[in-house]
Order: sequence, then structure tokens, then C-alpha cells
Amino acid sequence: MKRLGILHDERFKHHDTGSRHPESPARLDAITAGLARTNVLSRAVRIEPEPIDRALLEARHHRDYIERFREACAANRRMIDVPDSAICPESYEIALLAAGGTVEAARRIASGDIHRAFCAVRPPGHHAEQSRSMGFCMFNNAALAADVLRGECGLERVLVLDWDVHHGNGTQHAFYSDPTVMYISLHGHPEYLYPGTGFPEEYGHGEGRGTTLNLPFLPGATDADYREAFETRVAPAVNSFEPEVIILSAGFDAHRDDPLGNLMLTDGMFAEMLQHTLELAERHAAGRVLSVLEGGYNLEVLASCVAEHVRMLAEF
Repeated sequence: MKRLGILHDERFKHHDTGSRHPESPARLDAITAGLARTNVLSRAVRIEPEPIDRALLEARHHRDYIERFREACAANRRMIDVPDSAICPESYEIALLAAGGTVEAARRIASGDIHRAFCAVRPPGHHAEQSRSMGFCMFNNAALAADVLRGECGLERVLVLDWDVHHGNGTQHAFYSDPTVMYISLHGHPEYLYPGTGFPEEYGHGEGRGTTLNLPFLPGATDADYREAFETRVAPAVNSFEPEVIILSAGFDAHRDDPLGNLMLTDGMFAEMLQHTLELAERHAAGRVLSVLEGGYNLEVLASCVAEHVRMLAEF
């Protein structure tokens, strides 16, 4: 059994997005309820989040954006940059905690203290750009973890695998010219779904040409479509890149019952994708996987899928 770390903190619920917002504190309540039905938490290492170091944050996000976000929260504004990115006075501090806890999980995986981790964080991160918020996201948690793994921890090849139904524009742009980070995204087709990026011809630039792989799916895509993509596109790309660690941007909104998606995946496909990922991690990355929560807005689906996701991370 792999030694599993869990980042799960009630303070993440203090990011109050309002009663009608889909990215709500109730998502963490659902995850807590799902995990309570397993015995994984009693065996996992709890990761206590601390705010991310400002210098590390400024290396990924522009200082003026960070300050604008902080000031907006202090002024009790209800959004930052776009209406979807709802905030409250506590949101800035909670976003610092989410990023800091994710980075700490990455450090502990690199050190060998744990082999894998699941970070149940809010706000999510993969839409966050260098200088602006997008799509519920404030700071790019997965990108910051990749920065630490390469910079502080000395790893040379990091894979970010993103299966949220919405393309992770922020993560793609963070590493678009960087050959040391491969970004693979499976998502709803950008002609039909937010944020309108992630076409197949977006494959990297300069030295990073070929280390971005976008696999968009038309509305109604099924388990069989994703299965074929993993077998024929994802696995060969990962085998060629040979990552030393895998970061998962784990969204569960490609599920057929999600209110914000347009695909038709079942609970079983999320488990199957993780199974493939864990096998690839065993082959190339000494089993090291850092899973970071992104989307997923049907609370029953989130509870069941995350519980199985965490169980597999612990027991595979």
C-alpha cells in the first residue's frame, strides 16, 4: 500500500461564493461525507496547509494581480475579473492556503515522506492565468506544485494530466513553451464549452512544442471514447515523455449527471482513468501521483467518485 497524504481543511469552506454558485462550500461537505464511508482517512497522513510563500506565488502570478485580488477581498467585493469568479473577504487568505497546501503535498511526495496525495482544495486553479482569475479559479494550484517539483525538488520531467470537462487554459499557458512539463487535457470541445481553448492544434511552442496534448470531445462523448483516447493517445504520450511525477487536475464534471458539463462519463470511467494513470505512474514515476481537486458540481457524484478516487490512490 502506498503512503497517502490528504489535504482536507474546513477553512477551505470559508471561501463563500454565494448561495447560487456551483463552486460552493457544499462540495467539500459532499467529499467529507463520501470519504467518511471509507476507512482511508484513518490511514492517511494529514497535510496541514500553510499560506504559500509570496516569492513562489509571484514567480507564477503577476504581483499586480495578487494585490488586486487581495484588495478586492479586503473591500468586500463579490467578484474578481469575471462574474464567475465570486469572492468574499476571506477568499484571498483561503486561496493562499489552497496553493500552499498543494505545494506542501508536492514537496512531501518528492521527499518520499508520502507516495501520493489528494488535495481537496477550494478555490480550484486550472483556469487561473498569470494575471487574472477565470472560471472560479484564483491561483493555479497544479502549476505552482509543478514549479516546486522542478525548482526546489530538482525533478526534470513533470506531467500534468487534466480530465476536468473544461480545458485548463491557465495550466496550458503556464507551460506552453516549457519542455520539462507535459500538459495533457481531456475535455469538452472548445466550440461548445468554456473556456473556448484546448483545440488539438494547440500543442506547444518553441522548446515546448509537442509537450501539450489536447484531446477535446464532442457533446455526448462516452466512456468508450475516453477509453480509446487513453489507450491510443494518452498512454503513448506519457510513455514517450517518461515523467518523474504525475499531477492530476482531477475534475469530476465530465460525468453524465454534472450540471455544467456536456459529456456522458460514468463513475466507472473516472476509476478506469485513475487506474491507467496509476499504472503509468508505477512504470515511470515510482508511483508518485499528486491529485488536486478541480471541478465537479453534482454533489452525489462528487461524494462517490472522490471516495473511490482516494481509495484507489491509497490501495493501488
